[in-house]
Amino acid sequence: MEHPRQVTVIQAAIILISTIIGVGVLALSLFAVRAADSGAPLVTLLGFLVGLLGLCLLTKLGMRFPTKSIIEYSEELIGKWPARGFSVLIIMFFCLITALASREFGEVVVTSVLTKTPLEVTVIVMLLLAAVSSRVDITTFTYFHHFYFPIIVFPGLVIVVLSLKNAHLINLLPLWGNEPTGMPLGILTMAALFQGSFVMTIVIPAMRRPEKAMIAGFIGMLAAGSFYILIVIATVGVFGAEEIKKLVWPTLELAKTTSLPANILERLDGAFLAVWVTAVFTTLLSTYYLAIYFSSQLLRLRDHKMFAFLLVPFIYVIAMFSQNLLQMYEIIQIVGRWGLVFTVAYPLVLFVVAMIRKKKNRGDQLVAKSD
Repeated sequence: MEHPRQVTVIQAAIILISTIIGVGVLALSLFAVRAADSGAPLVTLLGFLVGLLGLCLLTKLGMRFPTKSIIEYSEELIGKWPARGFSVLIIMFFCLITALASREFGEVVVTSVLTKTPLEVTVIVMLLLAAVSSRVDITTFTYFHHFYFPIIVFPGLVIVVLSLKNAHLINLLPLWGNEPTGMPLGILTMAALFQGSFVMTIVIPAMRRPEKAMIAGFIGMLAAGSFYILIVIATVGVFGAEEIKKLVWPTLELAKTTSLPANILERLDGAFLAVWVTAVFTTLLSTYYLAIYFSSQLLRLRDHKMFAFLLVPFIYVIAMFSQNLLQMYEIIQIVGRWGLVFTVAYPLVLFVVAMIRKKKNRGDQLVAKSD
């Protein structure tokens, strides 16, 4: 690692939280309700547990190889060319995630705020902003997240908590939902919303105390997961499952129905959108940073800056591929579910290989740095 170890445990947790909480906040409840009706909070909880499993695997691997990212230590575990093949797929996956997030951002902005602005303009502006911001080292990357963290979490938490006063418990019953057959796919969809935890693979090598990475990961994941579950409980409690199925962005509608005490602000959707835009930026920054950082490591380059603008046209074309909003969300769900192969299944394989090789050859370099 070229950069000094300056990331603390708290900063690592903050990076994780601000990466996970992002563009998916608006449609979160819709995905959950389609899967299990009133059982949406349960589906979200189970999806969170799947995401937590992936994070634990990545963190254990990172602690085993505290000076390397997954691109580097995967080559030592499963061989050069198989690992490089998977690394290319991981890079492509995060390019896809970045493209879809920027497209969703553009759709929300041109629908809710800048109705006369072309969709293409909002998408390219956000991509360029992410590209410019990604031309930094991991320490500055950490400062970005640290700075925006209070702007994202605290106002969003206040809005969601205030909305609970309008919730009705009957809307959350039965807890397991009316149609449990849709829960398996729903769990995978919800787990996909936590794939930003992959950012830990580049954060751990920059941590001052990588042996505490699991604590940072658990704190960050628990905070983000609790926030998501709280949003789902609030939206389902206020609107009910059947009403949410008719909404495109239930969380935005929730903000419209929420007001501050004494009616200081009768509608909080404007404030919520401002918070949401910031959350989208930090998420895009992380996913784009992962794509270009991994690209530089795959090609054995010392600096990732040359990729900062190189991938923008490619990502923009992918972002504009969807014909409409409905098709975009279908693609998002499919990509998210298949992405679990790279964010959960692949780390599981690497972890099993690392454990086996440790048992077979204790003198191997692979186990020189154990947890």
